[in-house]
Amino acid sequence: MELFADIIIDISHSKLDQTFQYRIPERLQGILEPGNVVEIPFGRGDRLTKGYVLRITEYASCPLDKMKSIETVVTDLAGADSKLTALALWMRDYYGCTTVQALRTVLPFRQKASVKKKRTVVLRLPAGEAQQRLEWFRSRHQAARARLLEALLEEPALPYEVVTGSLKITAPVLRAMEEQGILSCESQHVYRTPAVLCSLREEEENRAEQLSGTPGGLEPEGFGRTDGFVLNEEQQFIVDEVRQDWQRIGFAQYLIHGVTGSGKTAVYMELIALALARGEQAILLIPEISLTYQNVLRFYHRFGDRISILHSRLSPAERYDQFERARSGDIDVMIGPRSALFTPFQKLGIIIIDEEHETSYKSEAVPRYHARETAKKRAMLEGARLVLGSATPSLEAYYEAENGRCRLFTLQKRAAGGTLPRVCTVDMRTELREGNRSILSRSLSEKIGERLERGEQAMLFLNRRGYSGFVSCRSCGHVMKCPHCDVSLSLHRNRRLVCHYCGYEEPAAEKCPECGSPFIGGFRAGTQQIEEIVRHAFPEAGILRMDADTTKGKDGHAEILRAFGRHEADILVGTQMIVKGHDFPGVTLVGILAADLSLNVSDYQASERTFQLLTQAAGRAGRGERPGEVVIQTYDPEHYAIVSAADQDYLSFYAREMSYRRLAGYPPAGDMMAIHLASENQDQLELAAGYLAKFVRQLAQRRNAAVIGPADEAVARINDVYRKAMYLKHADFRVLTAIKNIVEQYIEINSGFKEILISFERR
Repeated sequence: MELFADIIIDISHSKLDQTFQYRIPERLQGILEPGNVVEIPFGRGDRLTKGYVLRITEYASCPLDKMKSIETVVTDLAGADSKLTALALWMRDYYGCTTVQALRTVLPFRQKASVKKKRTVVLRLPAGEAQQRLEWFRSRHQAARARLLEALLEEPALPYEVVTGSLKITAPVLRAMEEQGILSCESQHVYRTPAVLCSLREEEENRAEQLSGTPGGLEPEGFGRTDGFVLNEEQQFIVDEVRQDWQRIGFAQYLIHGVTGSGKTAVYMELIALALARGEQAILLIPEISLTYQNVLRFYHRFGDRISILHSRLSPAERYDQFERARSGDIDVMIGPRSALFTPFQKLGIIIIDEEHETSYKSEAVPRYHARETAKKRAMLEGARLVLGSATPSLEAYYEAENGRCRLFTLQKRAAGGTLPRVCTVDMRTELREGNRSILSRSLSEKIGERLERGEQAMLFLNRRGYSGFVSCRSCGHVMKCPHCDVSLSLHRNRRLVCHYCGYEEPAAEKCPECGSPFIGGFRAGTQQIEEIVRHAFPEAGILRMDADTTKGKDGHAEILRAFGRHEADILVGTQMIVKGHDFPGVTLVGILAADLSLNVSDYQASERTFQLLTQAAGRAGRGERPGEVVIQTYDPEHYAIVSAADQDYLSFYAREMSYRRLAGYPPAGDMMAIHLASENQDQLELAAGYLAKFVRQLAQRRNAAVIGPADEAVARINDVYRKAMYLKHADFRVLTAIKNIVEQYIEINSGFKEILISFERR
């Protein structure tokens, strides 16, 4: 029986999102699978080009006399590329994007950069014979050749730049001597090294020098604390259980729910060591670039040059080289944000997602994939282990564990001893009534002064998420909310309050409808203003600010964190990036300013995000020998998210939040899909959204699915592109996927949607 393969051309050579059908030769039948990388004749002259097998079928789509055959399977790429291609095809179907969009996301290492080479001139003759040649060149007055051979007798391998520069040897002379067998010009691929790794290597060299001069070989205090770290009973239990599970071949999933400071990183290192001992590789995902330095420092001390990193500030050439190192087996561990998930390891054994609850694991570009879901699929394809870790797990991850689809481990005590910080809340409504209009409460100001007197450090976290998106009363804390969706209304420039879920509108309030206070509006303070206020209040204090403006440089995050870690400043002011995973033993006070900002954004996940942010922020205090304290400033101290965060009680929050999700049918109790529409033509967008909504409602009605919208996105226009969204809800995501597939076909056959950018997102 004759078989055919639908193939998409290598994305580095073609922008076409279409397949081409090829015959499968008899010798490849039974061997070829979807996801395989193949070489095929393509274009003029039938030049061999790489392609990806998407589907194998018995049916020909064109006349057989015009169909070409697959030349061969690319065996050297099959291990990594085939599985990654299969992952891309899953993403295409699951997230609703084109094949090319999925492949460009999953196979970024194919976007090649220039290769950096190190060239060396090497002597090929024995010393005696080379000396004879040298005398002969001198007797013939061939000065250049004699000069080069004399140098090679002293140093048998010389950098090409030295030979052509300092020795002034021309290319024709080199070619002639190479043809005579006297020398050879060799080149070696030199991988570009990210700056963070260069800094760590320098630190390791300095560390080795200090160790060599230390009596008895003892390490200086503070160096390599993770090198000799002994796991406690809770940590060792997790490692032992996973080790036992590892004896069974196949996919396994775990969730480590550990309080802040419980030593999840030490567990990660032991699990990675297990993988490496089995000849497998590991991927560690971290949520932010700001975490890179501290994470890499610990792992570099443990695994040395077998690790590498990825982050968004690497140059394309640096990024390409890290993927090439992984493909060639030069490294075993990759650390980075969500894009590191697609590292082309040949034998992936474990994927670890640290702080798995973080929103940065969700892509905002098409395909709108989530690293947690995509990592699970890749682990299944690879037969690898997936480990999720967080002090505040996402509701989705904990729901999986609660329903037996993921094994749950808990770490209930801090690894270094110590206790969780003492947390108090300050009602900013009371502060206003008693005459304090400052962003700093009297209690927080007093505690900052105490820390400065004792030589301790403080962190001030400004919760800016959605900082001007909602309107609230500073007198009573009332928030203007949608009467239909139970999310906050957003203030637009036309002084209208808008719900971005259902489109409800009302005029902006001049007075609070609850208490009549004129102090109603959006929050306007930023980190720069906070820094100025703190500097004025505490002129003797050293202050660092960490936000998007101060971290624009390539290593801006690392420089600020290192300076604060060396106690070059007393107070660190910043946004979310300062509270995610950092470990500063000198910090004994954390002040959380405007805790309500993330609580009132137009998102059903607002309470969850707030609880996570506040708990993570609180966890930065008291990680050393001295006890920590946290001050949460809020206009809504009775809200269950703030109460649970102050108590650091995840289970209480989870139970309360899940009860609301079940009532409203929101994930993870139900499933939800968003359809995003965008166009430069606002009228065309309105028209297209109306037609699409009508069609979607007809489909949804037959399947008992709910449709919300269409309405403007939270940011309705970006770079003169107008944006709308509608949402579908159903208990079973397969129903939503079926609707999506029909909608995609409807969009494809209707020319009116050609000027509209439409994408899908699983919420």
